Amino acid sequence: MATHSSSPAKPFLFSISFVIFLHHFLHHWAVAAGYAIGVNYGTVADNLPPPAQVASFIKDQTSIDKIKIFDANPDIIRAFANSNVSLTITVGNGDVLAVSKLPAGQSWVSTNVLPYYPQTKIHRIDVGNEVIATGDRSLIAHLVSAMKSVHEALRLAGISDIQVSTPHSMGIMSRSEPPSSGRFRRGYDRVIFAPMLEFHRRTGSPFMVCPYPFFGFTSKTLDYALFKPNDGVFDNVTGVNYTNMFDAQMDAVFSAMKRLGYDDVDIVVAETGWPSAGDPNQPGVSLDNAISYNANLVRHVNSGLGTPLMPNRTFDTYIFSLFNEDLKPGISEQNFGLFRPDFSPVYDVGILRNQQGVGPAPVTPAAPDDKKWCVPKDDASDGALQSNIDYVCGSGVDCQPIQNGGPCFEPNTVRSHAAYAMNAYYQAHGRNAYNCDFIGTAAITTANPSYQGCTYVA
Repeated sequence: MATHSSSPAKPFLFSISFVIFLHHFLHHWAVAAGYAIGVNYGTVADNLPPPAQVASFIKDQTSIDKIKIFDANPDIIRAFANSNVSLTITVGNGDVLAVSKLPAGQSWVSTNVLPYYPQTKIHRIDVGNEVIATGDRSLIAHLVSAMKSVHEALRLAGISDIQVSTPHSMGIMSRSEPPSSGRFRRGYDRVIFAPMLEFHRRTGSPFMVCPYPFFGFTSKTLDYALFKPNDGVFDNVTGVNYTNMFDAQMDAVFSAMKRLGYDDVDIVVAETGWPSAGDPNQPGVSLDNAISYNANLVRHVNSGLGTPLMPNRTFDTYIFSLFNEDLKPGISEQNFGLFRPDFSPVYDVGILRNQQGVGPAPVTPAAPDDKKWCVPKDDASDGALQSNIDYVCGSGVDCQPIQNGGPCFEPNTVRSHAAYAMNAYYQAHGRNAYNCDFIGTAAITTANPSYQGCTYVA
């Protein structure tokens, strides 16, 4: 994404039953296809947990088995040692020119790969990130050389199972509609992309793209972007009616590759996603739409159906992103995450585990001596608690009791409403300690906070 980059958007309320349906539905596809979700682990934030905690969470609490990072952070690489998680690391754009020369390529591999491999399953090295989109002619001119240099450095080090590639934004396309007419930007197609694709063919590495329907939809094509029912977009050349923008973007890239004679090279989706919150009234941004896009994306890529021009193919796909990142520009850029920094899910697309396996933890009646509730800490600010209310009520938990006229509406204070909402979330998600954290603003208690006609579930 080009920018790895007031109040949050008003939460969209939907029922718990929908969340549970979604969770089981995605789990069914993940199990049936034997396919786990890859996720981009970005770190443009000042509130993220240490890499060791992140690695433990991913290994122990999720079904994620592929992680992609945007640098070669040694703490992150080390944290995933002796795990089954495959890691993609990145040569920063600022190092591409240097590593285009073999000595510097060998030095980079010696520093960023050899100390950790094979204990850490480094699966791929991305040389730069969306380099073409930078417009830096020198950087672009040296990109393929840098990829070859890093590959040769790996070979000289005796490593043959780490792929070398580079991700591209959809800005590499000069034409993408209809998909059959897709072609790369003129001036780059024969000079940059043909030799790059030849490198991919020779080394068995994939061409990586970042399709983002979120950046391409209009008011008329929102359902088309979200995989929702729509009239579709017709390609007169192939006679195909495209019913989702993801397929159209992927087939446009495929058509461009085929035009150069490289339609046999694999394609990997390096990034794609949808924000769950944005600026007030920002078109197309809502928790519901984020769930719709990512849920349908997972179902679609795992189905094995492929795309109209690439039938029966699955694509290694990395969702953007693991966490919300608070130092990115703009509210929507900060809200692409599947998880908050306290590991609580912004929404769950079926990747969380529990003792019963992947899927939502059932809420079982607690024994009288085992009842616990989740309540705000005494020092939690009203601002933080309001954020918790917005988060919980936007996640599918029933907040009707704290709305006007509900049994828990009075006292009409942020703290009282937050207490009810936070406990409801804690109980609905399996009563795990990490479901009662809320970025350090909550605590578990054995004192029943129920009062008068307002009953707190336990």
